[in-house]
Amino acid sequence: MKLGAMVMASGLVVSSMLGLGCSRNRQEAVILANQADKEVTLNPDGAATKYEQATKLDPTNHRIFYKLSMAYKKKEEWDKTASTLSRATQLAPKFANYWFERAYALEMQAKKKTISYDEAKEPYQKCIENDPNFADCYHQLGNVFLWTDDEQKALENYTKAVEHNPAEIRYYTALADLYIRLGYTKEAEQVLKEAKNFAKPGDKTLFGVHVLLSQVHQDRGSLPEMVTELEAAKAVAGNEGPESVQILFSLGSTYAQLTPPRTQEAVQMLKGFTTRACKGAKAASFKTECETAQTLVTRLGGN
Repeated sequence: MKLGAMVMASGLVVSSMLGLGCSRNRQEAVILANQADKEVTLNPDGAATKYEQATKLDPTNHRIFYKLSMAYKKKEEWDKTASTLSRATQLAPKFANYWFERAYALEMQAKKKTISYDEAKEPYQKCIENDPNFADCYHQLGNVFLWTDDEQKALENYTKAVEHNPAEIRYYTALADLYIRLGYTKEAEQVLKEAKNFAKPGDKTLFGVHVLLSQVHQDRGSLPEMVTELEAAKAVAGNEGPESVQILFSLGSTYAQLTPPRTQEAVQMLKGFTTRACKGAKAASFKTECETAQTLVTRLGGN
């Protein structure tokens, strides 16, 4: 065999061996990632370690980087989540959900005041560019614009979130809440009534819809309609959770303002609120409400 042919042949063998090595690494990376998938729910630390090893074996597999970022997300390690998703978006820039999760991780860092909210804007916009129907991207981008004092852009994005997924009731409450704060109660009422039309029975997010509608009626001085919405909110809240505590005060204090007041119901609600909110660690969070509740109960002739 001629020297040139021998060199070429040996090169092919080395290349083939390298290919086999890379292929084996990719296979081992997938096996490790599959093992991590099975334990990520109960053991995110152990899963993250396996995903990390897998990304070293195959640094081209964007899906493994995404899985690693979700393990970090479970641990609320937002800086690691964001940096890992930065790699995922480099490898797969058309995956809108990667952009969304990166933006969300940056938003969580901004809430902790470690970075600026402005840093989350671009990845949310990239999410929308790659999937114009991704409603959550509009909603979260609206939140970011609100945090950066751009109410108009926040309204625009909240509206687009509703348009792209009208079945998601929390989008309506974000939009209506901002309308109310800006003084546009008519627009807020229209949005909230539309939310009622789309809501399914038992949807817990209807609590916010009813509470915001009660604020609309309060602004108009219509206490009976306000009571109707607060009673509906109480029915949605049930007997557990923070909403079930707050609604006792809201409804009780509104009963007390009626002409004539619904005294017995007002005292019952306010006493229930006092029992659940005005003792122990919770008391500091409800200081103003607790004082108001006690004043109203005394005025109504309760103990």
